[in-house]
Amino acid sequence: MYRLTGERIILREYRQEDLIHMRKWVNDYEITKYLSNIFLYPQSKVDTEKFLNAMIDGNINTKGFVIAHKDTEEYIGQLDLIKIDWPNRVGTIGVVIGTKENLGKGYGTEAIKLLQEFAFNKLNLNKLELDVRSFNERAIACYKKCGFIEEGRIRENFYVDGKYTDTIRMGLLKREWKSIQ
Repeated sequence: MYRLTGERIILREYRQEDLIHMRKWVNDYEITKYLSNIFLYPQSKVDTEKFLNAMIDGNINTKGFVIAHKDTEEYIGQLDLIKIDWPNRVGTIGVVIGTKENLGKGYGTEAIKLLQEFAFNKLNLNKLELDVRSFNERAIACYKKCGFIEEGRIRENFYVDGKYTDTIRMGLLKREWKSIQ
């Protein structure tokens, strides 16, 4: 089983015991308001189990990793390649830190940097991209720290907390990544 190891975290495989940790955040509005509209409605245990089992069985186009503490391998969050466009060598990433107490500790930055190494040097992707809500300042700072740049903005396409907000598309090319290494 393939793992990516950093200073404080590992990116590891999904496991059945991750279900309890995933269930803690999938219906937590303070976590999910930054994510996609699939979290507008309550997520049942069956929904979460289906996703987890698909990740474990490989029966889903999404490929990814659990972000876990290096020493204990306990779940922190997820970092997935939610889509890979193989002919054009572009990967779209999605990331979530699943507990409020782990936010702002640099786990996301460390995880993304590990994934960049994997995506560019092992998968030979040419580009990584992601979408982020314009009000998610913590995530935007993390992505910029990892070398991503704003490529475009979809205006007022996401409704949250009673107002419309923009979605920012960010990207990083392999050659740009190499220049900051």
